[in-house]
Formats: sequence, C-alpha cells, structure tokens
Amino acid sequence: MKHKITGKCAGVCELMVGVVVAWWERKPDDRPQWVLDPLVGVGPLRFGMCPDEVEAALGGVLNSGSQVARDGSSWTRYGDVGVTAIYAPGMLLVALGVDAMAGPLVRLGDVELIDRVPSEVRADIHGLAHRQQVAVGANWSGDPEVAAWGLSMGATQAWELSAEGYLQRTDRAISDALLVAPELAEDPHGTELVTHWRDIRELPVNRGGWPVTPKGERPRWEWTPLESVGPLRFGMTPHQVAAALGGEVPAARGGHFPHYWYRKSEQWYLNEDRFDQAGVTAHYWYRDGLPTLAAVTVHGRSGPQVSFDGIDLIGKRVTTIDAALIQRAEDEEMGLVFGCSGDLGPDGLNMFVRSARAGDVVVSEARFCAADWEDHG
Repeated sequence: MKHKITGKCAGVCELMVGVVVAWWERKPDDRPQWVLDPLVGVGPLRFGMCPDEVEAALGGVLNSGSQVARDGSSWTRYGDVGVTAIYAPGMLLVALGVDAMAGPLVRLGDVELIDRVPSEVRADIHGLAHRQQVAVGANWSGDPEVAAWGLSMGATQAWELSAEGYLQRTDRAISDALLVAPELAEDPHGTELVTHWRDIRELPVNRGGWPVTPKGERPRWEWTPLESVGPLRFGMTPHQVAAALGGEVPAARGGHFPHYWYRKSEQWYLNEDRFDQAGVTAHYWYRDGLPTLAAVTVHGRSGPQVSFDGIDLIGKRVTTIDAALIQRAEDEEMGLVFGCSGDLGPDGLNMFVRSARAGDVVVSEARFCAADWEDHG
C-alpha cells in the first residue's frame, strides 16, 4: 500500500493486531477444542481454580493483562489462549470469557459455540435446550443465555488478512461466549464480578431485534472537521447539546468517579450522553472544571447520514467504506490512521469509521472529534 498508516493508540493496536495475526497464522487443527461441562468447567479449566492452577492447566502461559478491584476480585487475560479468566475475592475462578477469533473452539453437546454465525448458534442452542428441557433466555445483547448451563453468548466483528497480507475488517459478526460458575448463572452480566471486566450497564439493551434505519429515513448532517457535526459544535455544554437536538433527554448517561474506590460523596464526572432518538452519543471532556463536547459518535443503525468527500459513512458496509478511504489515500497520497479498535480514518481530521453490530453483520458508524481529543475506542 502506498498510503501512510499510523496508529493513534499504538500499544492497543499492536496488541489487537498481534492477537488477530496469531489467530490467522494458526493451522486449522492448532486451535484448541474444548468441551463445556456446564457450571463445572470447560476444557482443562474448572471453576474454583486459583490463578496458578489456571496457568498450569493452560500450559504455563503468561497473562497479557489484568486488573484487581478493591474487593479482591480480578480478571486476567491470557492472550495466547484467547480467554479471560474472572476471579472472585479469594482468587477463585468463577467465569471465563472466550474470544471469537483467538479463543478455543468450545462445544456443548453437539453444538459448536465459538466463531460461528450468531443466528445459527442461536438456533442450535434452542434445539439442544428443547431436547434437554431447559429454559433459554436473552441477555443484554439479545443473544442466548442459559442459566442451567452457565452460558451467555455474544458476538464481535471478524477480521481477516487480505490477499496482500495486511489486516482488514469484515462485515461479519461471529460468536463468542461467557461461561460462568453456578453463583453467577442467573444473571452473569448483572454481577459486579463480570461488570468489573466488561461493564455493559450504559449500553442499549437489545432483546433480539437489530433494526437498521433505511437510507431514505435518515436526516443528513454536515460535518466541519475538528469543529462540528450537524447541529453539534465542539465546546457545547451538555445542556446546549440537548437543546441542539430538540430538547431530547439522554437515554443513558455514562460517567465516573475519580477513583474506583470512591466514596459516594465524591464528585461524579459526566463522560457521555446517549441520544437514541437522534442516533448519536455525545462525549465530553473537562476544560476549566466543566464538561464540554469533544466528540460525537453517529450510530450506525439509527444515526443521521454524514459524508466525507462524497463517501456516505453511516449505516454502510464497513468494507466498502474502508476500501473507499484506502482508494482515496492511494489516489491523493492522503495519510490514514488506525484508532484504538482498528477503526480507519483520514489523517489529520480526527474522524474514525467504526462498526456497529446488526445481527449477523456489522454496519458502519463514525466518531467525529475535536482537534485535541485522543480517542480510546
């Protein structure tokens, strides 16, 4: 490729690329195949193991990232294996996240759970549950959740290597899974142990439908790079943002306390407002002690249409947008940048084309940022 590609978050991108490349370079027979023993364990791992026992069972692999909460619970990622272990206080294994691309292929009965088309996995799970006479529910993402098996399914975007040998996103969603011990089985994502690893509390709940707003029903917004998108100008207060969107009340607000061991009396900092009717999320930073607008994510399934140099960015095939940006870069020698999640964007404009799941596929969305905003995915 003749165009320049740089990384906005090099360490994160290198980790992501390393995992994907390791997955791609495996021979088909090299990917471990594990069997799920519901509520007991999976493959060589058993719930109740300590970290040393987990590492030994995984062949002595080293962890590639971990975090410990004040209550003593923790999670540890084992990148070479493609799993994340979640430990309760006392350092006992209670849950395991299995990556769609890099993790082992997990089987329950005759059902393969990992790296498959989500709707096909859903159908197979319902069939097995019917035969075993167990109930199947739906989790926050609309994927199957079965308390009797300690199973909560999910999905993520698939990557591949191009014919030229470089990484590229696809338009496919593939299945991953969270496997849990009995004490978490009734509501895995509602427990503090899982929330510490993956907090979904501010994400929109999807009970199985994935509506995508038709092209003709989307308003069109103009974008002035580094300054504004549609009626939203960087530097607005949250009140001004809501007013610019017709007085819409945020469907959810995300924020943080200064420290995870905060006292309830400490100040809460607003990070973002999600506006479902407008189809956007407003992201804030703090300048002079007050939150002001620094970035806007236009949602892929429901947001307004925004274009760049004649390229419609929202609600399209991600591969089509990536190909158009790459072609423009080659034609005009424009630089391209990768964001932290592998999102592609034109150099110098602080805009990244992202992806949003729409059932078995993903569609494009975009994040538009102020000049000094450093996007972290």
